[in-house]
Amino acid sequence: MKYLAAYLLLVAGGKAAPTAEDVKTLLGSVGVEAEAERITALIKALEGKSVEELIAEGQEKLASVPTGGAAAAAAGGAAAGGAAADAAVEEEKKEEEKEESDDDMGFGLFD
Repeated sequence: MKYLAAYLLLVAGGKAAPTAEDVKTLLGSVGVEAEAERITALIKALEGKSVEELIAEGQEKLASVPTGGAAAAAAGGAAAGGAAADAAVEEEKKEEEKEESDDDMGFGLFD
């Protein structure tokens, strides 16, 4: 990821086609050791592609990733019944009590 970030930073800085040496120099300037074979593999994979093409490809891949976490959580909550809801309310009360106990320390964040 750091190699790709360095590559994109170089492109954003005006370097149309950064080389492996450019990426290595950039990473070295901030004290990061660079693995030559990983940089070379990245440069080969990105050769001939624009940043816009890469972003478009990434968006297509992300579109196929299921993101139904909210629907699954709602279905799971409905199946659990009222006991789980009661337990959640009790947990919220305990958390609120903990937050209120901070006032007893004699100072506050914004005092």
